Amino acid sequence: MIVLQNTVISDDVRDQFFVCNLEKCKGACCVEGDLGAPLEEAELEILKESYEHVKPYMSEAGVKAVEEQGLYIKDWEGDFSTPTIGNRECAYAIYDENNTLKCAIEQAYYDGKISWKKPISCHLYPIRITKYDGFEALNYDRWGICSAACSFGQDLGVRVYQFLKEPLIRKYGESWYAELEQLMETESPSVK
Repeated sequence: MIVLQNTVISDDVRDQFFVCNLEKCKGACCVEGDLGAPLEEAELEILKESYEHVKPYMSEAGVKAVEEQGLYIKDWEGDFSTPTIGNRECAYAIYDENNTLKCAIEQAYYDGKISWKKPISCHLYPIRITKYDGFEALNYDRWGICSAACSFGQDLGVRVYQFLKEPLIRKYGESWYAELEQLMETESPSVK
């Protein structure tokens, strides 16, 4: 484990390789799983403010899911997540011309309609954050649907923390990431 400020980071974030390979997985992380994308409480208001700009990018089924379930749901543990279409894909997921799932929120961001890229949980994947009193644990989430991303990352020599530089900076700041890089480079990876 790597301890950095108010975070504890699993060694896998340093040791494992990862680069998303949408051509292979087709955005399966937007459809697989028990719930939609986890949302931080601060993101709920951002989603409310952004929705009218995101809605034109959404599928008809996604808009219907939001109308029926709301912009977000609260699960049995009191955590928030995006609604889903028939307990499958995220209501904000859209299919492109290659039948690959992408994010309507992110598309609205790229088109300059909103300033929020997407939920931080999506941006940080395959890292999952668990919050504890006084610190956050960052763990690498192994998932079979991402095997192509692991192979692609290994081929390119890109480790999880390197692939996730932008969202890690978004979440924790430039100085935190600079310190993380320093720690990562001084400790030798246990997996080559």
